[in-house]
Amino acid sequence: QVQLVESGGGLVQAGGSLRLSCAASGSISGINIMGWYRQAPGKQRELVAFISDGGTTNYGDSVKGRFTISRDNAKNTVYLQMNSLKPEDTAVYYCNVQGSRFLGRLFNSWGQGTQVTVSS
Repeated sequence: QVQLVESGGGLVQAGGSLRLSCAASGSISGINIMGWYRQAPGKQRELVAFISDGGTTNYGDSVKGRFTISRDNAKNTVYLQMNSLKPEDTAVYYCNVQGSRFLGRLFNSWGQGTQVTVSS
């Protein structure tokens, strides 16, 4: 089993910043991709950003230049620094981690979600 614990969501005014964290624990042999997705009410879940084990990053078009994803491999933790937040960034943010467990079994795990609300 792989568990993900997210933190850092909350309420912020437009133009403000928040930092999300997601820590993975359990029987983990290695982690490849760590990322963040979000889902607003009535909308589909969309990619926010992901980062590979080599440090390659990819961002959704709507957050480029405002959000920064990073990871601490020693802590199995991924971060999302969100700056210049807009009301349209309001959503539940989900952490996603993909990797391998001991004995080579692959996993693709999701966090429980953390609410980010940006007021205008």
